[in-house]
Order: sequence, then structure tokens, then C-alpha cells
Amino acid sequence: MTVLEVIQRSAEFLGKKGVESPRLQVELLLAHVLKLPRMGLYLNFERALTEPELGAVRELVRRRAQREPLQHITGSTSFCGLELAVSGKVLTPRPETEMLAEMGWTFLNERGKKLDDARPFHEAAAVWQKSATSPQPSPPEAEREKITAPGIVPRDSSIPAAKGKGSSPAPLRALDFGTGSGCLAIALAVKCPEAKIVAIDVCPEALAVARQNAERHKATIEFCGGDGFAAIPAETRFDLIMGNPPYIPSAEIAELEPEVREHDPRLALDGGVDGLDFYRRLAREAGAFLTPDGRMMLEFGDGQDAALRKIFEEEKWVVEAVRNDYSGRARIVVVGR
Repeated sequence: MTVLEVIQRSAEFLGKKGVESPRLQVELLLAHVLKLPRMGLYLNFERALTEPELGAVRELVRRRAQREPLQHITGSTSFCGLELAVSGKVLTPRPETEMLAEMGWTFLNERGKKLDDARPFHEAAAVWQKSATSPQPSPPEAEREKITAPGIVPRDSSIPAAKGKGSSPAPLRALDFGTGSGCLAIALAVKCPEAKIVAIDVCPEALAVARQNAERHKATIEFCGGDGFAAIPAETRFDLIMGNPPYIPSAEIAELEPEVREHDPRLALDGGVDGLDFYRRLAREAGAFLTPDGRMMLEFGDGQDAALRKIFEEEKWVVEAVRNDYSGRARIVVVGR
């Protein structure tokens, strides 16, 4: 049987089983078995598959027909151009979450540029502080007004003070709340290598997957196991808090597609009676861990934007933006203090 025949027959089979985009699914499975890029299949339509190859393809197509997710079958998925391992222990990243990641690294990079612009002033301030505290001979009164060297910052300057005597601004810090596969944390670490990234999750198995993905991409991330902010030292402050919390109402989980309902971990789906339990918790607790001008960016479910706005405003947050996803539905909220 040729590559083209396998694609045609398998796509027809998956279509009858209710699998969306059946031809695309078959092509991705076949490319996985043959270790080819998907587009490489089009250059090999007439190639005959060996019996071992046919057997492997049949098995994967059978699993997909039983609605096992494609990403679980192949063991990985692409997120922001990064290949990440996934399994039934973590939520499979969605395209909408790529939008959230991009918003996060854009915010950190812009914030980092502002810090870089301010650093020479902090260094000048440190020089001034050092000279001001060192014993100096007192000049004559008439000469004192002349001692104003270029670049020296007076004590009452409006430039923000450095954190610590003689130090530059602290490095940027970002928190991935409920990291799962580690997709958000890793994207931030890759795109903002100078920032310190912390990722927390209550599930040890999910953290194991996230660590594996971080090692694969040489991403420096501090992983913490624990229940939300209880895993973070109380004095820690972040410039950015991000997350894709569970937001499916408990009663609606049974109505989800089999790929999600039967294969994604319920812990990553169940948001309580109305799907908003974790957002209430974040609204109550996150402010204590955010820098004064920091931001929190969160993904949420269909039709939850109005309720989320109320939740955050009642806890004295300012809802700065609500972004739509690729289908035009409100999907990401940005809040600050």
C-alpha cells in the first residue's frame, strides 16, 4: 500500500469515527511513523510502505479512532515553536495559550528595556551614595555650590532607588501559576533569558513532565511543588503572574469532547461549580506577590469575561484589558493593582 492510499483510506475511517480534520490527523500520524516532515509525504505519495510501517500506522490510527489525542499518541506537541512532551498527566497546550505566552514575553521584554534604560542612573546614584558616605574634606563654603559633577544624581532625584546599596534594579521575575507541561514558563524562559522564572504545580507528575521539557530546551526555571501561593516564600514579588487555571464548570466536563474528557487530567479542567474557583483565589491572594506596577495575565473560558471582571474589581484589581482569541471570543484578561 502506498503513502497516498494509506492517507485516503485512514482518513475515511477516522471521519466515520467522528474525528475532526481526519486527513490532517492521518498525515501527522504517518509522518510520525515514517520520521518525515508532514509536507515530505507529498513528495512520497507513490512510496510503498513496508509491513512493519503499515502495522505501526494501523495501530496509531486505531488509537486515534478511539479518540485518544494525537499529541498523546505521538508524545509531543508544538507550542510557540517549541516541541514539548505531553501525556495524560498534563493539559495539552492550546493555540489560545500561545497568545498568552506571547503577551507575557512582550510585557517582560518591554519592562526589561525600561530597566536597562534606567540602569545607568542607578549606577550613577550608587557612585553618589558611595562618595557621599566616604569621609571627605570639607571644602570652603564658597566652593560647595560648584561640586556638581556631570552624571551624579542628587539624593532627591525622581529616579527609582536601587534595591540595595550600590546595586542595579533587581532582575525581572515571573510566575507560572499551575504550570502543567511547563509550556508558559518555558516560552518565557526562552524568550526572556535574563528573567527569573518560577513555576508551581500541585501535581508531582505534571512537574516531572515540565522539568523534562525545560531540560530539553535548556530553560532555567525554578519549579515548586505545592498548593498555589503556599509554595512561594511570602516575601517573594513578581513582575508578572501568568496562568491557565482550570475553568470548566464541574457539571460540563461530561459534555466535553472525548479527547479532553477522557484524557486530560480532571485536575487541570475542573474549575468548580461555575468554573471560577481558581480566579477567586487568585484575586484574593495574588496581589501580595505582585510588584506595585506588575501585571497578572490569565486565560479563561467562553462567556466568563463579565463574571471575571466583577471578581477582580471586587478585590480592588484594575482590569486593564480583555483580549480575544483567534475565533473572536474573549479569552485573556490582564489585571493590575
